[in-house]
Parts: sequence; structure tokens; C-alpha cells
Amino acid sequence: MFLIRCPWCGCRDQSEYSYGGEAHRIRPLNSLDLNDADWADYLFMRSNPIGLYRERWVHSSGCGQWFNVIRHTKTDQIITEYKISEFPETDLHVKSSSSAGYLNSAKDPDK
Repeated sequence: MFLIRCPWCGCRDQSEYSYGGEAHRIRPLNSLDLNDADWADYLFMRSNPIGLYRERWVHSSGCGQWFNVIRHTKTDQIITEYKISEFPETDLHVKSSSSAGYLNSAKDPDK
């Protein structure tokens, strides 16, 4: 288990959220023209890296809002959370300082 900070409600346990998959995936504009293999590629294939990854989450047991998270997939360290309408200037190849993220902490990093 780990903590996730909802942009609207603040820091809560991961059990209050539901995972929504890879963030920033853009639906093909020509979806009616795609063949089955290309459509299946869009629907099912994800990058699934070891390291930093942009994800969508919904606060299902709270406000019900969707938002994005940058999380390290191996350590579950949360680097940042941000609203769907935002796109932080974060280089996913640069390791963030430990003060920017938090892992398995019972203390809200905002306090």
C-alpha cells in the first residue's frame, strides 16, 4: 500500500483509488479507418516500463475526480500528482529528489 495525493482531497491511502491505465493516450482520429491490428494495438498495448510512468487514477472512494500521477513502477514512489488538464514539465528520465515524492509514508508530505 502507498499514499496518493488527490489534487482535490489531499493525501489518502491507495485503497481509496482505482487505477485507470496509462495517461495521455490519444484516441486515433481515424478510428473507423483502422484495421483490426492497429485498433487492437491502441486498445491493449501499453509501454509498461520499469521506472517513471504517467498514469490515470480516480478517487473512487472520495470525490470521484480523475487525475494523473507520475509513479515509479518498481518502488511505487509517487513523484507528482496533477489534474487531467495540466501537464507538468517533468523529464521522466531524470530521477527526482526524494523530497518531491513519497513512499509508504503515513505523514502527509504537505504538512
